[in-house]
Amino acid sequence: MTSDPDQPVRRTYSYLGPAGTFTEAALAQVPEARGHDWRPVHNVGEALADVVEGRSDAAMIAIENSIDGGVSTAQDALATVPGLRIVGEYLVPVNFVLVGRPGARIEDVSLVAAHPVAYAQCLRWLTSALPAHAHIPAASNVASALGLLDGSSNADAAVAAPGVVEHHELEVLAEQIGDNPNAVTRFVLVGRAVAPPAPTGADKTSLIAELPDDHPGALLEMLEQFATRGINLSLLASRPVGDALGRYRFVIDADGHIQDERMADALLGLRRFSPKVVFLGSYPRADRAIVRYPERYSDDVFVEARDWLRGLLSGEPEE
Repeated sequence: MTSDPDQPVRRTYSYLGPAGTFTEAALAQVPEARGHDWRPVHNVGEALADVVEGRSDAAMIAIENSIDGGVSTAQDALATVPGLRIVGEYLVPVNFVLVGRPGARIEDVSLVAAHPVAYAQCLRWLTSALPAHAHIPAASNVASALGLLDGSSNADAAVAAPGVVEHHELEVLAEQIGDNPNAVTRFVLVGRAVAPPAPTGADKTSLIAELPDDHPGALLEMLEQFATRGINLSLLASRPVGDALGRYRFVIDADGHIQDERMADALLGLRRFSPKVVFLGSYPRADRAIVRYPERYSDDVFVEARDWLRGLLSGEPEE
């Protein structure tokens, strides 16, 4: 059976499901994913395995939260699963709604189902609006709401992501109940290893690097690979390697693109310094903010310095 060359190839995207999650909201921001197949999965490991094993073309995963910091399960998976690249990042405002069964009233709520993280992020509001409420932990933001409908939860209401009401018949009892209106989760779209897209001027490069050994100044030496080339780090997080106490790998987001001369030079220095460097990708920043740097770190300066050295090695007289 031959395929129709005029028929567009359907792509599959994995995301943390079911429908109505913040991860689904992040995937909805990807123009090339619209109209294609979205595959809900249970965890980050399953999402990345889909990509590695060819069931999906890409996976959307949460990588960082403005309140809770880095998502350790995602960072550890990216450090240990080979052959992956981050191809884009997306920001999703994190807010919550209080939902109930159809016809429910907030005055009747005394038992609230919520994922522990979501509950912690709404605790001030819940304490103020429902001072006598009790909390039932739920497995996820969507599960807390679905339990009301399928009878598996005795709760009167649930804390959930706003997207859940687009897929299920629920009564919205209150909106914008998160205690921090500026809370944001950063998601990344991960595919199989390919050449990075062309630089846009508003790019980010993600890496994971291990320290060579535990000695005074080791972390400083690693950071100097970026500082001496004028590269700003927007994320630096440590994660244990897991084979011994005191052994750490560092998750790094650096402003710029691997095709920038200063970034390429920094990566060469980092590769010489670290026993293991995982390049996760260079991709456009979600905020599209242009990366600014001093003129002494421009590409032309690095090219001129390389040409100067080449001239010395060839015996050309200095001007």
